[in-house]
Amino acid sequence: MILRMTTFMFAHVVISLAGIFSGFLVAYGLLTATRRDGWTAFFLATTVATSVTGFLLPADRFLPSHGVGIVSLLVLAAAIYAFYGGRLAGPWRGIYVVTAMTALYLNVFVMVAQLFSRVQLRRLLSADLRWTEITFSRPFFSY
Repeated sequence: MILRMTTFMFAHVVISLAGIFSGFLVAYGLLTATRRDGWTAFFLATTVATSVTGFLLPADRFLPSHGVGIVSLLVLAAAIYAFYGGRLAGPWRGIYVVTAMTALYLNVFVMVAQLFSRVQLRRLLSADLRWTEITFSRPFFSY
């Protein structure tokens, strides 16, 4: 176990973070009109791997993350075809941009949702409320 996670879950998290990181590099390339074919291939592969390994994690019922995973795989199928099959020609360029960025969004969305489900909100809100009140009120009131 690594950081209280099974080895498989740790691998899933590492793959997911690699997909998110490479997705931001691909998004930057789209914004600057710079083709990043290597990063795009890595992004698409790791994002597909993230969705597939997510289905292999233990769950006793169908979870919202499974629904997002299904949508992500459908969107990724369109992105992969637009990039490799359509060669970004004509309408495939726009389809690729929309589907690739939708896949990135879904990956980040699940990451944020998982973080909120793992971190107890009660712990965040009640950590040290007095310290928070003093810190945020100090600029407005002098002691």
